[in-house]
Amino acid sequence: MPKYFKLEEANRMLPLLRRIVQDIVGAHGQLLQKVEEYRSPSMELDLSGERRRELEIELQELTDRVNGYVGELEGLGVEFKGFEEGLVDFHATLDGRPVFLCWKLGEESIEWWHEEDAGYAGRQRLPAQVQGTGGGR
Repeated sequence: MPKYFKLEEANRMLPLLRRIVQDIVGAHGQLLQKVEEYRSPSMELDLSGERRRELEIELQELTDRVNGYVGELEGLGVEFKGFEEGLVDFHATLDGRPVFLCWKLGEESIEWWHEEDAGYAGRQRLPAQVQGTGGGR
């Protein structure tokens, strides 16, 4: 069963989440660059295969690092939802129904929510009375 957060509790976690998500986004960006290099035409010219082997090791290390960071988030009870945006969802309740509180890297606090099946495109601003009280369950 997922952990449900109150808005105040989720907001208190943001300093830690911000650091972890920054690490994820940074490592993922490096991973994409290495994948691009690995697939580049210059790899076909690497007749010894030395650079290809180096890249394979680097790719595995970066993949392991990203997976480790995502595992840290999961261990905290939140769901990581997007590498580009640095998107994190928190299980919560709003008006007695299960929803996700939604935060992305660069946002100062949690001010958005969406239905469990709506995703990022369905983000809505939290009602003022919820933001003011700490809301959630």
